[in-house]
Amino acid sequence: MNQVVDDKAAKDAAKKARDGRNVALALGLVAFVVLVFVVTLVRLGGNVAHPH
Repeated sequence: MNQVVDDKAAKDAAKKARDGRNVALALGLVAFVVLVFVVTLVRLGGNVAHPH
């Protein structure tokens, strides 16, 4: 009976760790997309302001 409780606690801890990693990965991906978007706007904005 005690092992069943331990297994449940281990599963809950693993799920919590997975969820934390998923959130961190999602935030990192969003930060990367925002960075690429900002760099693209800056580069295109420079070309619009000073066309060749």
